[in-house]
Amino acid sequence: MANNQSVRRHLNTFTRGRIIGKLDKGHSVAAEFGIDHSIVSRLWRQFQTTGTAIRGFSSGRPRGTTPANDRYIVLQARRNRRQTAGEIARHTTQATGRPISRFTVARRLHGGGLFARRPVRCVPLTPAHRRRRSLWCREHRNWRVNEWGRVLFKDESRSV
Repeated sequence: MANNQSVRRHLNTFTRGRIIGKLDKGHSVAAEFGIDHSIVSRLWRQFQTTGTAIRGFSSGRPRGTTPANDRYIVLQARRNRRQTAGEIARHTTQATGRPISRFTVARRLHGGGLFARRPVRCVPLTPAHRRRRSLWCREHRNWRVNEWGRVLFKDESRSV
């Protein structure tokens, strides 16, 4: 590594505790631990404001939902499978008072194992269609193999 690049080392929790203990007793610790005075003063300020010297680990943007909100979103989707992500976002926003986007809802549903499915496009059957199909099946249920051999079945699905 070049001389002009600095190596950033974080103090471990034990060392942080030792530094706070010595500062609490009024000792000067920067030279003893071989660290800069600004690091010591920042650590002491953090301890005085938060009451802890433990380093917080957070990277990126804070989450818009809590784990309880995530469970609520998945529960809403399971209760009403036809609800859109936008509708669930509106319900969750009303319930929690925090605005949540439909994209956040979609991510939470993916995390809960729920994914959007497009409905199969087919001809909707009317009650008359169903009656005729049922009648046709009852009429042909006693056919033998040689009779079925004369029937041509055609697959009209688009999956070919």
